[in-house]
Amino acid sequence: MKTLDKIPKRKIERVGNLLKAGAKVGINYLQYYGSRISLEDEETAKEQLHKNNALDIYDSLKTLKGSALKIAQMLSMEKNIMPQAYVETFSLSQFSVPPLSGALIKKTFRKYFGKNPEALFDTFSVEAINAASIGQVHQAEKNGRRLAVKIQYPGVRESISSDLAIVKPIAMKMFHIKKEGSAKYFEEVEQKLLEETDYLLELERSRQFAHDCRELPGLRFPGYYPEYSCDKVLTMDWMEGVHFSEFVQRTNNEPECLHALGQTLWDFYMYQMHVLKRLHADPHPGNFLVSASHELIVIDFGCIKEIPPEFYIPYFELAISSHLNNPRFFEEKLYELEILLPGDTNEEKAFFTTLFHDMLTLFTRPFNEEFFDFSDERFFEAIAAMGQRYASMSQVRSMNTNRGSKHFIYLNRTFFGLYNMMHALRPGRITIRNYERLNRPASQ
Repeated sequence: MKTLDKIPKRKIERVGNLLKAGAKVGINYLQYYGSRISLEDEETAKEQLHKNNALDIYDSLKTLKGSALKIAQMLSMEKNIMPQAYVETFSLSQFSVPPLSGALIKKTFRKYFGKNPEALFDTFSVEAINAASIGQVHQAEKNGRRLAVKIQYPGVRESISSDLAIVKPIAMKMFHIKKEGSAKYFEEVEQKLLEETDYLLELERSRQFAHDCRELPGLRFPGYYPEYSCDKVLTMDWMEGVHFSEFVQRTNNEPECLHALGQTLWDFYMYQMHVLKRLHADPHPGNFLVSASHELIVIDFGCIKEIPPEFYIPYFELAISSHLNNPRFFEEKLYELEILLPGDTNEEKAFFTTLFHDMLTLFTRPFNEEFFDFSDERFFEAIAAMGQRYASMSQVRSMNTNRGSKHFIYLNRTFFGLYNMMHALRPGRITIRNYERLNRPASQ
């Protein structure tokens, strides 16, 4: 893969890059309107439009890297909202983007460690093993240990605010977000992106998670090395395993193995939510490996979401079916979670009450069972159908959709990512409340 010697840092450069992509999208639409005339099948023309647009936008974002590419990664998880072409193309941002050149890597090491990586480690591979949205990974050795060295792209942290300013109007149009009252959502995203660029914070959180989850069966975590880490470089053990997405595509996986991995993944997230009250809020396949002995390896703790009690309590109270079917209690919790607002019209109140009742009844179905079959296609088809139904409602466009606590953003992202991974595994019947029997960490 071709390497990059430079990443656009200045706002004017980054805007110019996106404007070029916008011009290509405009040409794609002209081709689409021409194809509608010549092709009998309008759906074929629309599908080609989505493919062309997704590729052109992604080509621009992968050059920018940083938060712009991270947002593409987040959108790739929205399988029930985004056209399939965008999901497939944007998902490449999880592990397949052009890496930085060796010269830029050495420059980073000289800046933060005062020496080239070859002088810091016994061996160091200048060619990246993996490259994603915020950084890329190199292999190294020190004192007989194989290490993974994650290096952040230059200028990522400094461009977050300007990137969000560029992306904000697009996101507002795509998700029907009104300007008034939207600041808290974008501030939440900006804060999380800033945290992801602080590799020393990630090191601290990674070690804490490994400690707190050490008793959970079937999980493995790398060790971390502060002496070879800094704000822009994170060094950890090299973990042998197959990427989660590659593993689930194998045709010879034993059902017992898939079930064990599914139970491990589910228990890991339920333990975080209900015991630790803080989440690994980036559950996409690029952050997980499967070892030869079928252990689940967690390799990235850049995005962590703390769940405050004032959100946790009403959120999970609405995961209980009897509460969902108690109209007075349900309405009270919707106000607590800022889904219903004091200034709502009668139409808005009725619409969003029905919408969230339908959504929560479906999404929380696993929590109301002792066991749940995540191989049941009907469950995931129902989620997809509901997303498409409400996304296409013209009624939504005329209403104030700036609703819900800011904490919904990353908790919902976690659930969508978790459900997508469980769907990919198809593990069969999973025990839902195993976390209640697992040991609490000493700090709890």
